[in-house]
Amino acid sequence: MSTHVRRAPVPRHVPAGASTIGDGIAVGEGRVTVDVYIDFQCPFCRAFEEAAGPTLRSTVDDGLATIVYHPMAFLDQLSTNHYSFRAANASGCASDGGRFVEYADALFANQPPEGGPGLLDDELVEIGRSVGLNTPAFAQCVRDRVYHDWVAYVTERAIERGVSGTPTVLVEGVPVPANRRTIAAAVAAAVRAPSG
Repeated sequence: MSTHVRRAPVPRHVPAGASTIGDGIAVGEGRVTVDVYIDFQCPFCRAFEEAAGPTLRSTVDDGLATIVYHPMAFLDQLSTNHYSFRAANASGCASDGGRFVEYADALFANQPPEGGPGLLDDELVEIGRSVGLNTPAFAQCVRDRVYHDWVAYVTERAIERGVSGTPTVLVEGVPVPANRRTIAAAVAAAVRAPSG
């Protein structure tokens, strides 16, 4: 019997700014890779971003880290209208417009409660307008769900990597508690470590 694990195939459409293997959106160009697994429907992810977002951004601004955000559809079954999938898709559309971080922040600021209907596509488009994504291309991308397969790929790859909840943070592939102090300390330690 074969024990070969089938990896999720890379989707045909991957957003601008995607990581090398296409399973997230890379922000920054620092030497240390910080993987952040999020679900836009997850209240703990919203709290994490509010608390740790400025620390993550400062590591990017200081040239220390590349943050790879992995927008998952982990909680999709807790919405009556597939909000996790649709919000993650819309974040890919926002990345095409160069506004992933701003859009992610706005999604968390407008987060609907778990267990009910999520925001409608028109509302996702309106949130885009609020962060400067005013183009017909963005609205069309959201409504056509161009990155639906990509969201499925991001989610499958995360599960293959052992991610079982959100938020999950890895620094150089090592899981760390999802709080700003431990992330900052892990990034600082990785910066000091000799590059191999």
